[in-house]
Amino acid sequence: MKIVVIKYNAGNIGSVANALERLGMQCSVTDDPDTITRADKVIFPGVGEASSTMKYLKESRLDQLIPGLKQPVLGICLGMQLMCTWSEEGDTPAMGIFPQKVELFRGSVKVPHMGWNSISFNQDGLFKGIESGCYVYFVHSYYVETGISTLATCDYGIRFSAALHHDNFYAVQFHPEKSGEIGQQILKNFIEL
Repeated sequence: MKIVVIKYNAGNIGSVANALERLGMQCSVTDDPDTITRADKVIFPGVGEASSTMKYLKESRLDQLIPGLKQPVLGICLGMQLMCTWSEEGDTPAMGIFPQKVELFRGSVKVPHMGWNSISFNQDGLFKGIESGCYVYFVHSYYVETGISTLATCDYGIRFSAALHHDNFYAVQFHPEKSGEIGQQILKNFIEL
């Protein structure tokens, strides 16, 4: 099985590759369009700032390649946010895979939302063998509103999308590569889709 982690100007790529290695999976870290297109599974990770990252994706044409992929694709953190229609961070138009917006946490909550929090869901697939209410690790200042693509939710001053799904595209706001056994199971479930 060919697993590709998309390489671009964002962090946590090494952490994702290490998490896959712990599952006994090898991956390629690349921005080569042919390698990405031929992969069986694609992971689009991210830690960074939305507007500068979208600028990089446009310059390398990854913004056109990613939405056209036909195999299972998993976005993580900023990767998930850039798969939505728009981000408030830098007033950034994104790739539009999920018809939802990304907004800044407001109110009395501490920003960034950082640490362990529980998520709620009621379906299998990405969460097969995992109980709703499990705890996963978050680090983010912006959140994806709930909507038609919401697969799992989390509460942090507001109820937001912790995971999204549309066709062959999946995404999680939390970091499965930093979420212990639960995160490993989510990555394993994605690989087995």
